[in-house]
Amino acid sequence: MSTNTFAPTSLSDSFYEPRGFLMKGNHATVVGAGAFGGWTALYLLRSGIKVTLIDAWGSGNSRSSSGDETRVIRSTYGANEFYFDLNARALTLWKEHQENWNRHVFFNTGVLWLCHHEKCSLVDDSIPFSKKHKMEYEYVSKNDLGRQYNIVNTNDLDHGYFDPYGGYLKARESMQLVQETFVKEGGAYINRMVSPGEKLEGDAIIHACGSWLGKMFPNEIGNRITCSKQEVYYFGVPSDKAKEYDSFPVWVDADDKDFYYGIPGNASRGFKVGVDRRGKPFDPTNGERILEPDVLAHARGFLSHRFPGLQDAPLVESRVCPYENSPDGNFIFEQSKVDKKVWFLGGGSGHGFKHGPALGELVAKSLLNT
Repeated sequence: MSTNTFAPTSLSDSFYEPRGFLMKGNHATVVGAGAFGGWTALYLLRSGIKVTLIDAWGSGNSRSSSGDETRVIRSTYGANEFYFDLNARALTLWKEHQENWNRHVFFNTGVLWLCHHEKCSLVDDSIPFSKKHKMEYEYVSKNDLGRQYNIVNTNDLDHGYFDPYGGYLKARESMQLVQETFVKEGGAYINRMVSPGEKLEGDAIIHACGSWLGKMFPNEIGNRITCSKQEVYYFGVPSDKAKEYDSFPVWVDADDKDFYYGIPGNASRGFKVGVDRRGKPFDPTNGERILEPDVLAHARGFLSHRFPGLQDAPLVESRVCPYENSPDGNFIFEQSKVDKKVWFLGGGSGHGFKHGPALGELVAKSLLNT
């Protein structure tokens, strides 16, 4: 497995081909009320399908990959046009739902890419797609980086790119809103654990159970979905520069190795720092959400280097976020070879949350016999 999945390189065309499996009035059961399952259930419901949504601990719970306060939303995926297109659609849907909910869940802070070398394929290869969608990036020279963003140490950087269309999403709150909307629109929600091998009712059963998918289906999925322990930290900023730090855009340190990223402000929780390098294997059900001292020390070292003003910043909060990883970082959507009514949807791999509404819409369209 790759150490990070900021830009998965391939996705089979079969992922989004029409299946023509469900007719209006049929019944679908969706297991998992996270970013993939919750949105899929909602869009199936809106397509005329009777839907039952099941989750063991509820949407946005602390064990899930859809928990925590915030998630980055970006369209930049290197040469992978599918993910750019998917996120462009997701942005539209997030804005529509935000307006309908009358709740601010998308924060358009922009995304600042900190590039170490003259060529940064992760961003450069997405530029044609940004032009196609009229979502163009702004090139920021090294000198301008230092002037515009003086809290950043630019000594080892070559340049930056600013994406004015990205930002961050409220994570847990959004998932709870999706579940509430699903119920208000006529969906049936059941709060309980589904056991491995359990037979469920429905014309289609979609298992979108995140980090649990491999254990639920060891023979068909197995280690194609693994769970890693990813840590995120919230550091306290100096009071005399709080506005400067809190108003800083979402940022990504594109070093081709660790890919540290952050969400300043982070809904007043602190200066959020995460790392995309995969952590230790983790049990999402019984694993203790305790930080690894060496991972935290490495993050502090990075923070002190890139944001020198935070060298002595206190750790005010922290979380362990379980990633459900596929081998290449791509999403998985496939039919069971054992039971043709059963479908598997997963592999968010740390970057799936933002795509939720567009992916749910796509899966629903794929399954419908129109």
